[in-house]
Amino acid sequence: MKSDIFFKYFGIFAATVLTALSAGPLAAQSPAAVASVDSGDTAWIITASVLVLMMTVPGLAFFYGGLVRQKNVLSIAMQCLVITAAVSIEWVVLGYSWVFGSNLSGTVAGSFVGGFEKMFLSGISLDAVNPFGGNIPELGFVMFQCMFAVITPALIIGAFAERIKFSGFLLFSLLWAMLVYNTTAHWVWGGGWMHRIGVIDFAGGTVVHVNAGVSALVMAIMLRRRRDYANGHPIPPHNIPFVVMGTALLWLGWFGFNAGSGLAADGLAANALVVTHLAAAMAAIAWAAIEWMVYRRPTVVGICTGAVAGLVAITPAAGSVDPFGALVIGAVSACVCYMFVARLKPRFRYDDSLDAFGVHGVGGFTGAVLAGVFATQFVTGEGNASGALYGDWHQLWIQVLANLAAAAFSAVVTFVLFKLVDKTVGLRVGKNDEDLGLDVSQHGEIAYDR
Repeated sequence: MKSDIFFKYFGIFAATVLTALSAGPLAAQSPAAVASVDSGDTAWIITASVLVLMMTVPGLAFFYGGLVRQKNVLSIAMQCLVITAAVSIEWVVLGYSWVFGSNLSGTVAGSFVGGFEKMFLSGISLDAVNPFGGNIPELGFVMFQCMFAVITPALIIGAFAERIKFSGFLLFSLLWAMLVYNTTAHWVWGGGWMHRIGVIDFAGGTVVHVNAGVSALVMAIMLRRRRDYANGHPIPPHNIPFVVMGTALLWLGWFGFNAGSGLAADGLAANALVVTHLAAAMAAIAWAAIEWMVYRRPTVVGICTGAVAGLVAITPAAGSVDPFGALVIGAVSACVCYMFVARLKPRFRYDDSLDAFGVHGVGGFTGAVLAGVFATQFVTGEGNASGALYGDWHQLWIQVLANLAAAAFSAVVTFVLFKLVDKTVGLRVGKNDEDLGLDVSQHGEIAYDR
């Protein structure tokens, strides 16, 4: 009798396996892979990709360029431009496959690398539908994600501005993009362990801002302070209108950054657009209000910094919070980032030149944690993630754990890369080159002919 039961169920199991095998590769594909391309969604993802590219060049180039001294403005522009070019090539050759490949799934190496089967975008046809969601071509997804890979190492520029060798900067940035960005992006978006535990990171709070911000702090400390900063001399921005222009371009581009991350032109994208704008607006007002109370006058640089802090903080939560949550996230991020930028940085005397850690690292972590508080099924959908405010404290602990892990990983690898690059090509410019300015010493050019 027992043997009959065994053979009965073994037969059912064998028939199921044979059916699956005979179905071929199509059976293993997700529903998105057999869907058809939607022209409206495709047009939106192309537009969003352009908007995100605009955040690096010219947005970040203007924002950071305006904050440095006149003798270093071209070096900022050059760094933004070369990262855009170099990381784009790295992404197509290796990065996309590293993050979204699958041939190493289930192996130890697969915990850090998706696979290598899509190197040089191998096997991706023009009409291939994106297997990671959305009725868009996979090539469109490749380029949208490419812009995230580009801007993330570019954010770190703000920590070591005015004192880094161009050759060392380029080598460090490429290695960092490969080892830190690609690995963390695989963890969160490529099916890695953070994705499996359910971390909320809609558009890159963990992958982009926490990663870049923590690395920025490590770089700022290890590279040491600028000579003028060490002497206690104030280093004012050379062109505040550039800062305003950069802020405006970042704010505009962020709509593609966040609203594009749903990979469709739908209600979720519209909600992401709304909450992104509200968080930035609230953070800008909150930062200006703090300065008004403390210094009796709000500053232009201050309100710009506040707006960027709000944009950073809402990034991980844009696909899970409603307008109320966005307003709170904007206000809280402005207060927390202001404390780090205006209070803690002077106390600990680390030279995070343009506050890459104080805004992106701190703002990204704040937003990621608050996503675990304000996430609501009104946005995520019935049965999906919700935050502590709506009864799911487990989600909050997931957010804290994942972001602490990302910060630790980023810090350790950045430390190792710093030592490696510094021993090979060097990272810190010499005293004379720093005094002369990086525009002349590294590129042989001047920004303004007066």
